[in-house]
Amino acid sequence: MKLLAVMFGGAIGASLRYLSTLGATRMLGKDFPYGTLLVNVSGSLLIGLLSGLFMSKVTLSEEWRLLLITGVLGAFTTFSAFSIETITLFDQGAIARGVVNIMLNVFLCLAAVWLGLIIAKQI
Repeated sequence: MKLLAVMFGGAIGASLRYLSTLGATRMLGKDFPYGTLLVNVSGSLLIGLLSGLFMSKVTLSEEWRLLLITGVLGAFTTFSAFSIETITLFDQGAIARGVVNIMLNVFLCLAAVWLGLIIAKQI
């Protein structure tokens, strides 16, 4: 059951990532990996929020936690995509954009997890 929960959640998360990235690219263009940044930051916020809630306020079975955090959010966030997009920017000579991409993903995702934990404490 645990493996099925992760697999099902992963299918949901990967689908949401794909749709989010398509939407961000259509709205903001292809000159910067906005879609990856969007899913990394929102996924970080959600993992902080859910982890905070599961630590103190919400009781869910291990299967539900695996489905939501490991499955959905694990597949939704895209560190591997972030990595290849950053290297691609460097290879294209867009060093400044690559550095900005690193800084935004690292700092905004850490801030989003922190914010999610704070929100969870307030609920």
